[in-house]
Amino acid sequence: MEYDKSTTGTRASPEARTYPHETTSNTNGGRLRVKGPQIDTSALNQPITFPFAGRTAKNRFLKAPMTERLCHWNKDNEPISNRGFPSEEYTRLYERWGEGEIGIIIAGNVMLRYDALEAYGNPILPDNHDNRVEAFRKVSDAAKKHGSLFIAQLSHPGRQGGAALNPNPVSASDVQLKIAWAGNTFNQPRALTIPEIKDVVKQWGETAYLCWQAGFDGVQVHCAHGYLLAQFLSLTTNKRTDAYGGDLDNRSRIIFEIIAEIQRRVPDSGFIVCVKINSVEFQPGGQTPEDCRNLCVKLEEARVDFVDLSGGTFEGRAFEHKKESTKARESYFIEFAELLRPLLKKTKVYVTGGFRTASGMVSAIESNACDGVGIGRPLGAEPLLCRDILAGKVAGAIENFVPLPLNTQATGTQLHQVGNGHRLVSDWSDGGEVQRWIEANEKETERKIKLLPKVDSSGYPALRAEVGSDYMR
Repeated sequence: MEYDKSTTGTRASPEARTYPHETTSNTNGGRLRVKGPQIDTSALNQPITFPFAGRTAKNRFLKAPMTERLCHWNKDNEPISNRGFPSEEYTRLYERWGEGEIGIIIAGNVMLRYDALEAYGNPILPDNHDNRVEAFRKVSDAAKKHGSLFIAQLSHPGRQGGAALNPNPVSASDVQLKIAWAGNTFNQPRALTIPEIKDVVKQWGETAYLCWQAGFDGVQVHCAHGYLLAQFLSLTTNKRTDAYGGDLDNRSRIIFEIIAEIQRRVPDSGFIVCVKINSVEFQPGGQTPEDCRNLCVKLEEARVDFVDLSGGTFEGRAFEHKKESTKARESYFIEFAELLRPLLKKTKVYVTGGFRTASGMVSAIESNACDGVGIGRPLGAEPLLCRDILAGKVAGAIENFVPLPLNTQATGTQLHQVGNGHRLVSDWSDGGEVQRWIEANEKETERKIKLLPKVDSSGYPALRAEVGSDYMR
């Protein structure tokens, strides 16, 4: 899951209004939860072994990658190679998730370069000039302390990095992203040359190797949500006529070169390689379900342990239900997973997006629609949600009534509350707390716009919860 940058001019109603709700009696556990029956959750607690690395996750939960934006950043008079160093807050956040009985924890948006960024505060691991591998190892140790597998999502924004931090973007072609929000714009990218593509492939391998040294159990190659590799896959952004453009085999060539380089560079056959991929882009001419299906079959041939299905780009939002049939089953992409899973004999299938109740998650596993469930925003509100579901303490997630498309941005504030050690995490099922956040977000947005092109923060408004969930209860 990535944060939604939709540029819709009017604020939509919360997607949560479409769900039935029940009121919890414990205000420290959330005012409202998505209604779900108390059921046997043993299907979620079954281990899963990955076919090529041979590693076993202790259960079927996956903490989806999110953009936490908690790492140290360089000051104006410091080199950019100072940025992206893991902070105490970043480590604390993963320590909390590590306590949450999550089978796989994926660290979001670990960047390959100091000058190709998704946002201020991203973790960055292109080298070890300042002993940052050891700093990342502390994060790994914290995340893995209670038996979770820890995987780094490796990412390059391509054309999809804001102009202030990415003045000279690159992409598959020179197709500009022509949207804006909160004063941010995207510069015209230039097409990578073939030698530069080879350098990108090598950097992916080098960062994977450094992740292995830092104690990660694997890496996720980020091919979704409109970032660089998705730009190669999509006909809307790949206009090349060489070996990296044209048919799907050519458009996906860079991905398979990256996978092969990771496998060559990391001297450990037990190192997991997985892929985040769009099942659909929700825009004309974008990547289709057929493209994704064919690509996933090839990914199995390349010895990819699991695929994590998602969808959408900055231009075509996916973090809401598009169909009534998926709304009833909670997951946005569950129907595509059902079509894909029979085609894969070894590679496992995870689906991220939309799961809110234990019953919906169990149903997805027991119906063989997928092998595992990815959870993003609910784990921002409740880092220990998976543990509580398995223990039968809760049957659904705390609701989120922040209006679309701001609800994912609001999760960023919750991640910072956890990282900063706040006892309470804001409860977005409380109307007053939502309004306080909206006002704080408007002030932070106004401040950010006045500072541009300088960027001095994650962009998530700081808020001390007045109505919140005591997640350490």
